[in-house]
Amino acid sequence: MTTLKHKPLAWCVKAAILASSVAGYNAVAAEAVESNEDKIKLEVIKVTAQRRTQNLQEVPVSVAAIQGDALDAYGSGGMDIRFLSGRIPSLSIESSFGRTFPRFYVRGLGNTDFDLNASQPVSLVFDDVVLENPILKGFPIFDLEGVEVLRGPQGTLFGRNTPAGLVKFDSAKPTQDLDGYFSASYGTNNSMDFQGAVGTGLTDELSTRVSLLRQTRDNWIDNKVPGFEQDNVLGGYQEIAGRVQFLYETDNMNALFNYHWRDLNGKPIAFRANIIQKGTNDLVAGFDRDTVYHDSASFATQTVENQGASLKLEYLLEDYTISSITGYESVEMYSRADVDGGYNASSATKPGFSPWGAQSADAIPEHKQLSQEIRVASNELGALDYQFGAFFFKEELEIKSYSFAGNVINGEASQTQETNAWAIFGSMDYDLTDELKITAGIRYSDDDKEFSATRETSPFGAGELGPITRNPSDSQVSWDLSAFYNLTDDVNVYTRLAKGFRAPSVQGRILFGNDVTVAKSETIHSIEFGVKSSVWDDRARVNFSTFYFEMNDQQLTAVGGGTNANHLINAEKTVGYGFELDSEVALTEDLLLTAGVSYNNTEIKDPGLAVAACASCTVTDPLNADGLAIIDGNSLPHAPEWIANMTLRYSQELGEGELFFYTDWAYRSKINFFLYDSVEFTDDNLLEGGVRVGYSWDSDDNGYEVAVFGRNITNDQSIIGGVDFNNLTGIVNEPAFWGIEFKTTFF
Repeated sequence: MTTLKHKPLAWCVKAAILASSVAGYNAVAAEAVESNEDKIKLEVIKVTAQRRTQNLQEVPVSVAAIQGDALDAYGSGGMDIRFLSGRIPSLSIESSFGRTFPRFYVRGLGNTDFDLNASQPVSLVFDDVVLENPILKGFPIFDLEGVEVLRGPQGTLFGRNTPAGLVKFDSAKPTQDLDGYFSASYGTNNSMDFQGAVGTGLTDELSTRVSLLRQTRDNWIDNKVPGFEQDNVLGGYQEIAGRVQFLYETDNMNALFNYHWRDLNGKPIAFRANIIQKGTNDLVAGFDRDTVYHDSASFATQTVENQGASLKLEYLLEDYTISSITGYESVEMYSRADVDGGYNASSATKPGFSPWGAQSADAIPEHKQLSQEIRVASNELGALDYQFGAFFFKEELEIKSYSFAGNVINGEASQTQETNAWAIFGSMDYDLTDELKITAGIRYSDDDKEFSATRETSPFGAGELGPITRNPSDSQVSWDLSAFYNLTDDVNVYTRLAKGFRAPSVQGRILFGNDVTVAKSETIHSIEFGVKSSVWDDRARVNFSTFYFEMNDQQLTAVGGGTNANHLINAEKTVGYGFELDSEVALTEDLLLTAGVSYNNTEIKDPGLAVAACASCTVTDPLNADGLAIIDGNSLPHAPEWIANMTLRYSQELGEGELFFYTDWAYRSKINFFLYDSVEFTDDNLLEGGVRVGYSWDSDDNGYEVAVFGRNITNDQSIIGGVDFNNLTGIVNEPAFWGIEFKTTFF
């Protein structure tokens, strides 16, 4: 019998046909249903997935969007960008740094690389500017219009390292009207979150908006190492961020200036030695999330200073719009942590055997990024519309790495990299008939890197090394072709073929080793089928997509073998298939339900590919003659097969206002932390829920809201990452969090 695994493309096609049939049936059935209720309709969701403002239901791409109440609830209590993980099907986010350096995964494709020079296959675009360095991607989330996730290769219109997709953030923009908000919350561990924004017209043509954020949390993790005891030494932070915008508008020209900054001063994520019970992936008996055993906890620190600016110019001609987007970003950071999560101890001493202490720090003392995009787009000319343009990117980066003995530096290394990239692109939409539209796009990209690594001092006495230089470069053509068909007034179907790529990457973390590795470009070919439906008289929206991809020369990060280092490798081929389902339904005028689910199956196909594995865990992969783990057939790390999420909002008029209840839940299935498979470095599942209950009312031109909220309300305790170093060190998720919030809006 032919199995599903051997016929993923056929399975995807059948799933798409079935979904369109069901959606079509629901649309017809809904016409026969008469309701005595007043007509209830879902709001139209506008997205810019094709660099135009469009109805979500009319875009031939798998897109999900989060706006409004959901964003407010997810971010309650000072949550950082990782709160989006699992809240959208096929999207997961993790970090071994904490509130900065998020690593994004879409459809199972991501990068576990923890070096500050890491490249990722999921791009992040904030206010139309691509943010390349992983530290930039941790900018706090506040005063947003919405978030969009574009799944699958996006290599034509967005183009900079997007083989897996991209996450797009859009800030609330200035208007001529006076409007804004202020919110304050207080919660667990003396957490305080203050944020607000105000916008208004300054003249008939000039408006502004100022947005500010301040978040603080006390340290709440105790250190219990004999001789180093200290209460409340880790877990806290202070974050300040802001954004100032000016919008100048005339009949034929718009100019939007954006200046933003971030200042983070806190503690890195807590590594915890030997928290995994050997031979299982369970936490050890007596594990306490409030306690660590570090010999250097008092030295742990993390600081980030980021500032940037952008200028977007739009010239509105009769038939065309000419856009220019100029962006500048600069970031400095320093993060120092106890990497092994323990201290020099015997196996009989809690937290178990640690052969040596490992305390290291990474820093970016110098960084700047400059990008420029110019785009010409037609303005609804008729059957044919198009856009074309050019993109330029330049980044200069310096990285310093340190190791410590106590509080004394005993190792130092540095990396420098300059990246120059440019691209030209074009895309067109053509209406073959009233029901059928074809979209095609193409992009030519050129990328060049100049890299150098030097070790000044070795913690192992190996002496100086370097400079070691590398100069990888490549040029590639990426493209997409889609067909979008109006099956009925309420149901649209589409198919999409796409090719994307990620430019070559360099890994030169030589503080603990001697290798500078280069990964050549990865390319992906993807096929996707989808159904977008608005049923039940526009009270319900159900979108379904199914896909299959093959990635050649996938860039992977191999971590293992007992050193705090990683190496870049290319896998000959990686295949994946699955589906996403996004739905939203107004059950009644007062009850709104959203639900989503995704299935992602990934598999590495490279018979000769093997990596070093952990020394203290139970490796389940076969080993080659050199004792390396053969990873052919493995799924990708941090790639859960299942992600599911739901929200439910109920409201009821009470007095002069509204009483509301909101809950959200996110689930992900089993993940592996590394390329090799082992018993210990996995987590079976994670289920986190949130709740928000409050009362809102209006008075004159102001709106008010008081709410109590909780995050991870069941106090799910899961291992979310590991450190393959010298023991079974892990990272756990955040504990339950409860708080209260007051918010006022004015308009």
